[in-house]
Amino acid sequence: MSGPDTKPSPVIPAQASPVIPAQASPVIPAQAGIQAGAEHSDGPLRATSTSLLDSRLRGNDDEALRGNDERAVVLLAEPRGFCAGVDRAIDIVEAALAKFGAPVYVRHEIVHNTFVVNDLKKKGAVFIEDLADVPPGATLVFSAHGVSKAVQREAQARGFEVFDATCPLVTKVHVEVAKLAREGYEFLMIGHKGHPEVEGTMGQLDAGIHLVEDLAGVAGVQPVQTKRLAVVTQTTLSVDDAAEIMAAIKKRFPMVREPKQQDICYATQNRQDAVKMMSPSVDVVIVVGSPTSSNSNRLAEVARKLGVPSYMVDNAQELQPEWLQGRPRIGLTAGASAPEVLVQGVIERIRSLGAVSVRRLEGIEEKVKFPLPKGLKLDAPPA
Repeated sequence: MSGPDTKPSPVIPAQASPVIPAQASPVIPAQAGIQAGAEHSDGPLRATSTSLLDSRLRGNDDEALRGNDERAVVLLAEPRGFCAGVDRAIDIVEAALAKFGAPVYVRHEIVHNTFVVNDLKKKGAVFIEDLADVPPGATLVFSAHGVSKAVQREAQARGFEVFDATCPLVTKVHVEVAKLAREGYEFLMIGHKGHPEVEGTMGQLDAGIHLVEDLAGVAGVQPVQTKRLAVVTQTTLSVDDAAEIMAAIKKRFPMVREPKQQDICYATQNRQDAVKMMSPSVDVVIVVGSPTSSNSNRLAEVARKLGVPSYMVDNAQELQPEWLQGRPRIGLTAGASAPEVLVQGVIERIRSLGAVSVRRLEGIEEKVKFPLPKGLKLDAPPA
């Protein structure tokens, strides 16, 4: 499902703000949180350039940022970009291509990022929505968002070589749904209609799981019974919105069972927390991410709710100079499916518009790495 409309909103005049000296590098302490994530490989999608960080940048004659008394500075949120689940999903497609050769078929976009999908297409991945488009005996990868039981059964019946790139944190939700369903529970799922993750989770059952998108949905949902009622959520929601909906559910159904652990993933929460920390220090927030990326859209929403204008860009070319006019302190982050190479491209674009420095804020260091599925671990080279 495409995220909310991300067309550029009217430019909001910048408020007066204290000058941040170009030479000083303010560091915002990281909030407490789950320190998890993925170790990045050195591939082109994962390369993290530090050549621009904490360094002076030269501007040019563009007037977009030069009408300010303050010198423009870019503040980089930490963490940002790829999470462990996205890293694993991309690795699965690349490992399948290396082991079995092209083409490798992928049901739905492996992750919601245009650059990533196009890069994998060049390497031999073929993205499809209908399994009827996959030839017999082909290698098939399920996307990071997960799939329904019906899709799993169809793939098995057609005899495909299947590798499941579903994020393990999404799989955790699927396992919980199956377990509680066996105990007679009915479910409310907080999520966005049409999103592939929601379709996959709801598709774990033939019946007994109801979608709740907002507060109005809480008032309107009609479960068959309420003695055994449990809640699950999409992993990429706004933490604050999900909490508000959960509170309304508990008010209407006091005996509802909440997840043992929060379903919203650590990476989503960490990136939203980073934007919350960064927003008071900036005049505008730029989010690198594709329009279809739920977690990227949520980052832009978080900034806007804090009163900071925010814009999403799929690449550097989409950044409009007028968004930065009169806004010398520019916050920059990226959704969990956006590679660092795109962030660096946006930095170069802002640099060309007159930014004089780039500073990386302190944040949570993410260290988790999810393993590849059996059958895809390439043989280690001989010693």
